[in-house]
Amino acid sequence: VEEGRGVFDILTKFFVWTLPTNGGEALAIIAAVILGTALPVAPVQILWINMTTAILLGLMLAFEPNAPGIMDRPPRDPRAPLLSPDIVKRVALVSLLLAGGAFGIFHWLRITRQASVEEAQTAATTVFVIGEMFYLFNCRSLTRSMFSIGPWANLPVIWGSAAMLALQVAFVHLPLMNRLFHSRPLHWRPWGLIALFAMVRVLR
Repeated sequence: VEEGRGVFDILTKFFVWTLPTNGGEALAIIAAVILGTALPVAPVQILWINMTTAILLGLMLAFEPNAPGIMDRPPRDPRAPLLSPDIVKRVALVSLLLAGGAFGIFHWLRITRQASVEEAQTAATTVFVIGEMFYLFNCRSLTRSMFSIGPWANLPVIWGSAAMLALQVAFVHLPLMNRLFHSRPLHWRPWGLIALFAMVRVLR
């Protein structure tokens, strides 16, 4: 029973973490189609986001230890939906934040910095990746803050995040990755905005 509850918790956390990525990507693309603008994320970049974050970030939630008092909970109603109304609201809110952040930085670079479409798409892609990386720490528990559970209780999350950050820097700045994924190097200012946006995502 304890193992089953732990597995159910992990599945719920994974859904809460991964659904906003797909929701945010869809909302950003729908907004671009409605407004008649260039897509903020290219198809090959969507593949990059989904492929790398699922392995290096989402998979790390499987190593999260069971929450304290997991056996003190009352039995769960088997007819209850997997995602409660509160979780659905949370997923919707985070999806909107991701879409708004990616769409916003895309058009900020295009309008105020006169950046190319490829450079703006690179920044939008990085918003999704770095935003999901920071949000992962907030999904380690659905009832407690990441600061209360401690950053070292799940070391694979730290290792996966470090690997994801290194890969994303390579995605942005390595010429080979630029050719494969139509990305472009970013100036320090977009990186700073992306980091600020991601840190806001950690707060509940």
